[in-house]
Amino acid sequence: MTIKNSIAGLPYGGAKGGIKIDPRSLSKAEIERVTRNYTTALCKKNSLGAAIDVPGPDIGTGEREMTLIKDQYQVLYGHKDINYAGVTTGKSLHHHGIRGREEATGLGVFYSARQILNNEEQLNKLNVTKGLKGKKFIVQGFGNVGYWASKFFVEDGAILIGVAEADGSFLCEDGINPDELWAYKRAKKGTKGYLAAHQKTGT
Repeated sequence: MTIKNSIAGLPYGGAKGGIKIDPRSLSKAEIERVTRNYTTALCKKNSLGAAIDVPGPDIGTGEREMTLIKDQYQVLYGHKDINYAGVTTGKSLHHHGIRGREEATGLGVFYSARQILNNEEQLNKLNVTKGLKGKKFIVQGFGNVGYWASKFFVEDGAILIGVAEADGSFLCEDGINPDELWAYKRAKKGTKGYLAAHQKTGT
């Protein structure tokens, strides 16, 4: 993250912070209270702001949580900080988010891999053939980043053959459709059982 931001000329590093909870065990109202309290605590320590630290979605968080942080910061400092909307990335469009943010990190992974696999010097070092087409890959973590990266890889001709997730890992040499797996995960709240369902339906 620090390298990516420096290349883009953005004055941000790659620090991480969070709350040690299982968001799946809490209601939406509880998550909102925890997120707002966390935001307030960071503000009291002067650890949040467009020119101080800008959180983005990661494990267990997404658009909702980033919007809540932005909203709580606005409640506390919106009257005196003209840049209050820049306090988080990944927030909803209605709260000054930007289009394309959801797939941005996965797309960055795709662009990086594509660039490396089209660089003759790197290809010689790695002893691999040019391009993504026909190459098999496994993704660790099939969240937002893993899904979008897999989708772009597959659209460019690569073959997703394995997924490692919190609730289990599986291989499928015939290839895995990222869109089907993503839909399954959202419906079932996890990837467990996908391979059996995939083989049973023959999709």
